[in-house]
Amino acid sequence: MQKILVLGLFLVLSGKVYAGDDHDFQVWNTDVEEINLNKSAKVLLEEEFRLGDNAGNFYYQHYDIGYVRDLSRYLNAGFGYRYVQEMKNKKFKVENEPYLMATLFWQWLGYKFASRSRLEYRYFQYQADSWRYRNKFTVKLPWEFTRREIQPFLADEIFIRFNGTELNENRLFIGLGFKITKNLAGEIYYLLRSIKNYHKTTTNSWTDADVLGSNLKLMF
Repeated sequence: MQKILVLGLFLVLSGKVYAGDDHDFQVWNTDVEEINLNKSAKVLLEEEFRLGDNAGNFYYQHYDIGYVRDLSRYLNAGFGYRYVQEMKNKKFKVENEPYLMATLFWQWLGYKFASRSRLEYRYFQYQADSWRYRNKFTVKLPWEFTRREIQPFLADEIFIRFNGTELNENRLFIGLGFKITKNLAGEIYYLLRSIKNYHKTTTNSWTDADVLGSNLKLMF
């Protein structure tokens, strides 16, 4: 039964990645180093690279450093800074992004829930600065397969910009988390990314991208 469930999830992933000729297929890779300072505090180092235009063009990278502290069994909080380079008008443009974050955790009937809130100040050299709020809600399903502890998860992340205060991006995830070694874990996922397109004549138009993503986390 467990093997059937895992196979079914992979079929969903592969079917979604190639769904829709009008969707750009992208590949994202994220690498994280988690350094424990003590039992309740840690430093996170992250880098991410993205390929777009049917995974043929490198268009995005970021580098992130953050500090997180456990305030209780159900809550942690922290702060950080992200340096972003993104291709716009055939040139890489820079964004500086200090942020605050907090995450709530709880369990119910074996399901593991997390709700991460993040407030970002986005500093640009090529456009007006702005504030943005994002919330990522994740559910880990109460099944683990094989000694690699393969576990399915679902997540949805919303982005709200304060300039006009509106939802302008949504990311829907479905994937598998797994353990590689004692100190190394990974994820593979499908992501449907929807962004509000302000350049189209219809103000409610959204542009979608189908993303195949991978995460690796090394813990010290």
